[in-house]
Amino acid sequence: MDLEFVKELNTLIVKINCELDHHTSDSLRRKVDSEIQRYMPRNVVFDFEGVRFMDSSGIGMVMGRYKNIKRYEGKAVMASLRPEIKRIFEMSGITKIIPQFTNVAKALESMQGGKKDAI
Repeated sequence: MDLEFVKELNTLIVKINCELDHHTSDSLRRKVDSEIQRYMPRNVVFDFEGVRFMDSSGIGMVMGRYKNIKRYEGKAVMASLRPEIKRIFEMSGITKIIPQFTNVAKALESMQGGKKDAI
């Protein structure tokens, strides 16, 4: 599984560069939860630019992280959704709950400004 984490001030950017399905979602969930616990970010941006395929387990992974961040009054957003991935989120109703942006820069702009620090 190819994941990259970047911390920008109080925001953790999760760059997902793999298929997000029942084979990978549990491992992804554990890694993201670990990084959230490690850095305690206020906000999380899920960057889907590298996701070519996703099934319903990906929806569960995103919703679980969204709920965790929300408990601490933070925000979770999605960025760079390919049309086929966006369609899955729309069909599930997630796009009515979790904001989506055309790219990471716009997502960050909506939450904060500042410099990036690689994690």
